[in-house]
Amino acid sequence: MKYVASCSCGKDSLAMVLTLIEKECPLDCVIFVDLGKEFNSIYDTWDKLTSILDKNNIKYKRLTLNYSFDYYFSEHEVKTRNGSYKNGYSWCGGRTRWGTSLKSTLIDNFYKKEFGDEVICEYVGIAKDELSRVQIKRSKNIKIYPLILWGMTENDCLTKCYKNGFTYQEANGVQLYQILDRVSCYCCANKNLKELKAIYKFLPEYWQKIKDLQAKTTRQMRDDYTLEELEERFKKE
Repeated sequence: MKYVASCSCGKDSLAMVLTLIEKECPLDCVIFVDLGKEFNSIYDTWDKLTSILDKNNIKYKRLTLNYSFDYYFSEHEVKTRNGSYKNGYSWCGGRTRWGTSLKSTLIDNFYKKEFGDEVICEYVGIAKDELSRVQIKRSKNIKIYPLILWGMTENDCLTKCYKNGFTYQEANGVQLYQILDRVSCYCCANKNLKELKAIYKFLPEYWQKIKDLQAKTTRQMRDDYTLEELEERFKKE
């Protein structure tokens, strides 16, 4: 059996990996699935984490797409429910979580290539106060939720990260967890209005990247507002 932790480098999964190491739990490999749309501080976090993994002789792998996120967003040929075809999946989020499907495929392919038919024990970074996110699915692999077993909440996880020197600070000094509820891909369509306003106000370079993606699709990021309408709203607030 192999023990693998999937780490998005957000506070929960990072705190999980750090604690697994501290408690000397079995850990053969840590994987980071990168779709290419993370905040820069997430990539900084991964680089810092790999140094810790090296010191502890733990293998790690950064998994990436064969084609770019933008290709899947606006160019990839997609068959619709009515049998017609369109270019690109457009925004990822809500009921159209194609990014999650691509991540799962990358992980499955890595397991098959790296471990063959060996059973995988997967450590999943879901905090104690997020029990609703736990999904029970049939799989030959075993899933363990260490944070829940340890009684660690989301706030506990963030505190753990800060104590270990992981601040999630962008180049302009903004710390992501001070302005965002969740640090996922910056262009995730599940971001709420509070988070979008924070990106517009404090991280304008990412707001522009979101607008650049919007220019590649006719589907709006949100059902209630266009990005232009949001800009006007945020300017007045």
